[in-house]
Amino acid sequence: MPRPIEALVHPAALAHNLARARAAAPDARVWAVVKADAYGHGIERAFAGLRGADGFALLDLAEAERLRALDWRGPILLLEGCFEPRDLELCSRLHLWHVVHCNAQIDWLAAHKTHQPHRVFLKMNSGMNRLGFTPAAFRTAWTRLNALPQVDEISLMTHFSDADGPRGIAHQVAAFDAATRDLPGERSLSNSAAVLRHGVRSDWVRAGIVCYGSAPDFPDHDIRHWGLQPAMTLRTQLIATQQLQPGDTVGYGSSFTATAPMRIGIAACGYADGYPRHAGTDTPVLVDGVRTGTVGRVSMDMLAVDLTPVPGAGFGSEVTLWGRGPQGSQLAIDDVARAAGTIGYELMCAVAPRVPMHAVED
Repeated sequence: MPRPIEALVHPAALAHNLARARAAAPDARVWAVVKADAYGHGIERAFAGLRGADGFALLDLAEAERLRALDWRGPILLLEGCFEPRDLELCSRLHLWHVVHCNAQIDWLAAHKTHQPHRVFLKMNSGMNRLGFTPAAFRTAWTRLNALPQVDEISLMTHFSDADGPRGIAHQVAAFDAATRDLPGERSLSNSAAVLRHGVRSDWVRAGIVCYGSAPDFPDHDIRHWGLQPAMTLRTQLIATQQLQPGDTVGYGSSFTATAPMRIGIAACGYADGYPRHAGTDTPVLVDGVRTGTVGRVSMDMLAVDLTPVPGAGFGSEVTLWGRGPQGSQLAIDDVARAAGTIGYELMCAVAPRVPMHAVED
């Protein structure tokens, strides 16, 4: 039989979470962000759950081609725009909308020969300081684009750096509003955290992590607060048990020492499967739907779990690393990420290719 680890994608949860984003921005159209192969869920597996979006946003031209192959005929937005001039040819062929964030991309458009003008999203750097024109340079960039016959409609966008934290977004909204005042075109401002927390009005919102069942402002709020459902489950089984006595150690480096008699289970999951090696003792897991914790250091193919809360568990017992467990149990990916010192985004994107992954109807 194959190794018992597998990842499940839940299209119904994706559809539910997308609906929650839409309800939080009822006057806006919604981009479902599917970059990084739908945050590790797989574009083809996620598509059924997200096809109710008004458009899809991503980074790679190859991913855009996969969406078109799924017979998606609606808008697709390249969030980082084109990376070289010839990308514009594929944008024309696939009818892709694309972000313009630097002068080089305007130069490429000016030299591009096309029969159909492009829909572009001009990006402002309102404080994130990654991509985009500064507020002082934004209007000049808009004027250049507006003069090009290769450009049809120009939409305006920015990205918030602190929508999930105490600094908030007011300073960036003010910068964006001041620089775009009187400019025509649709607006796209809010990412997942801004959609749920701030209610900024715009024509398009970008629903990313919210679609996949992770709270964008965790730990301030969890998925239960926002009414989200886990869209991915990573599960395996116990393949051995061990009885420890006081003084016994577990795993490489003997980082855990038993202080009393205890029973542990060995689960078929390790860092080669995408589980974080830096997850220490007491990182939460479910065994047969009961919450317990890891013990010792995660190795390449295995990790140990404390069976004290689950005395009946043994060989073959189900271990839920995150997501949906048996008997209606759940373990939010954010809880695992916090214990491992990372974020849910990283865990779901890091599931290794060797882990079988498939969509399931719940």
